[in-house]
Amino acid sequence: MKNLTCLGDITPERFLREYWHKKPLLIRQAIPGFRALLSRDELFALAAREDVESRLITHFRKQWKMHSGPQLSLPTPNQKEWTLLVQGVNLHDDAADALLRRFRFLPDARLDDLMISYASEGGGVGPHFDSYDVFLLQAHGQRRWRIGAQKDLSIVEGMPLKILQNFTPEEEFVLEPGDMLYLPPHYAHEGTAIGECMTYSIGFRAPSHQEIAEAFLQFMADSVELPGRYADPDLTPTKRPAEIGKPMLSALAAELEKIRFTEDDIAIFLGEYLSEPKPGVMFDAPDAPITAGRFQQQATRRGVRLSRKTQMLYSGKHLFINGASFMIRSADRKALLALANERKLSSEEIAASSEDVREALYAWYCDGWVNIDVHS
Repeated sequence: MKNLTCLGDITPERFLREYWHKKPLLIRQAIPGFRALLSRDELFALAAREDVESRLITHFRKQWKMHSGPQLSLPTPNQKEWTLLVQGVNLHDDAADALLRRFRFLPDARLDDLMISYASEGGGVGPHFDSYDVFLLQAHGQRRWRIGAQKDLSIVEGMPLKILQNFTPEEEFVLEPGDMLYLPPHYAHEGTAIGECMTYSIGFRAPSHQEIAEAFLQFMADSVELPGRYADPDLTPTKRPAEIGKPMLSALAAELEKIRFTEDDIAIFLGEYLSEPKPGVMFDAPDAPITAGRFQQQATRRGVRLSRKTQMLYSGKHLFINGASFMIRSADRKALLALANERKLSSEEIAASSEDVREALYAWYCDGWVNIDVHS
């Protein structure tokens, strides 16, 4: 995979060793000459769609308000102190997806989405912190960032946004297009637009342990098998009928202790969980799919690419795609892992792949998970 990171003269190894999860990093001209990938009107049109997650945040008359999309009516750009946040732009635009993929020196299992923040003069979302790492790439205009490593992360009660109660900035930067600021989790920050501006946020998944535990237990519920039924043939008369007796507790505790999970169980759970599309994601399946034979002819001539919306991961002998899991046969391993890592297969790789791989590609094409490569 071609290395197209945005870290200036810092290598990914040094960035992960010295900055990731540890301290902020300002990179001037991380992408020299960078310009917004979508115009203001294109972004507004995206925010008006039902299948796009967006939020309108206003601070008119010093009152914070938030409105979830679709955004059918927005304030005028010359009205001060409002912000439009559009999530998952990478799911809907090739250039945004390509920008997000420039951060694949970090694992796909951690990479989340590209959010675009449009703000009018003075717009922002107030001083706050994120629970995940974030890269803030300036795309249009200027934004002033104030940041601080404060320990007090208490927030103002009764607000539609999680605004810090006692924000104490330590540093201040003004970012121009192409500049980028990295912030580790829980680092306090506030961004304010200087005139009209757009900022691109590259965010990362950091599910809570509680969230993972609840999802894993639900996953295991589908595979637990404990034969038999509770019985107490040696039961004796009781003088305390409301009490759950010790023999019953011990017997059922012994049965529940038989539940075991393996590293394989965890791998399958994580792969399916981390590749599951977000709620509301709809794949663009072809209205009239071509035949399997025609697909193989075109794929062998042009190659294939994963859809922007497809998440494909693997672990050991398991392959995961959009929440589904498969065992990888040794004969198919090279092609499938190449597809996952490169997000495409060349015509030569498809020609050399097994019949099973080509059948899987056709099924995924019919589902809208894979496309014939029009960029070849």
